[in-house]
Amino acid sequence: MKPRVVSGMRPTGKLHIGHLVGALHQWADLQSTYDCMYFVADWHALTSEYADTDGLTSYAYDNVADWIAAGVDPEQSTLFVQSLVPEHAELYLLLSMVVPIPWLERVPTYKEQIAQLVEKDLSTLGFLGYPLLQGADVVIYKAQYVPVGEDQVAHLELNREVIRRFHGFYGELFPEPQPLLSHFPRLPGLDNRKMSKSYGNTIALSDDAESVKKKVMRMFTDPKRIRADIPGTVEGNPVFVYHDAFNPDVAEVDDLKTRYRAGTVGDVEVKQKLVRAINTMLDPIRERRAEVLAQPTRVREILMDGSSRARTIARETMTQVREAVGLNYT
Repeated sequence: MKPRVVSGMRPTGKLHIGHLVGALHQWADLQSTYDCMYFVADWHALTSEYADTDGLTSYAYDNVADWIAAGVDPEQSTLFVQSLVPEHAELYLLLSMVVPIPWLERVPTYKEQIAQLVEKDLSTLGFLGYPLLQGADVVIYKAQYVPVGEDQVAHLELNREVIRRFHGFYGELFPEPQPLLSHFPRLPGLDNRKMSKSYGNTIALSDDAESVKKKVMRMFTDPKRIRADIPGTVEGNPVFVYHDAFNPDVAEVDDLKTRYRAGTVGDVEVKQKLVRAINTMLDPIRERRAEVLAQPTRVREILMDGSSRARTIARETMTQVREAVGLNYT
């Protein structure tokens, strides 16, 4: 049997090209080597978006259409919805019985997100416990690997520590999942801030070619470069970060970088070539997305079927967990 991979994505808005390089390309690539299970993390969305759940399910369907358009194949991978497999919540509860609160409080992203998302009240048990829920999402399928970005490695280490503590009380049940790090660093937003739909600095996977052009032509570049004949900085310049991510013509990118540093190419040419590269990359995704959405019930059917298959596995695991914990009344 292939080793199992589990990963999820929160349905909090339209997916953008950061999701493509940060997760979806890797998800698609893993399918030939691993038994892949990818889920809509709708409970995770509630940990920060509990005050406004309008559009949660519509975003879920829209996101999965993008997954498929980006190459995630429901014939090769199990696509499902977290909340349709309630065993996740049961395992999360049982794991929470043995996890000291300081373990959760020390997760780096916990304090970072509270500081960054000051407009939201994140002083909730759900938000504190979301890394533990992530752990339950993974171990309930006895996954050996989890594709993550570097910012999620601490969550996975917490997951392994929790498993060890659980095993210390109840015996060994789960493998300790290992990270599969994404190869490309996180993309900056178009304005060089963190990429976020709340900042309006993203390119959505569903954007048409003209929208992409307008957004790229407004991109932040080197603020010190007020004329094309002034040498510019390439390092950290989001236009060139995007070229590295989306322009497969390495010779063209190297030439643009050389001329930019020398002050012999303007921002307009650099951006025009980036527009062409991004639209060339997005064209087949747009085509596949249109094919998926042309069948209005297809995504729902895929998710219902995948959730049924996922729940079968989760139920088997929870039978073993209840036996180990001593909650066996049969």
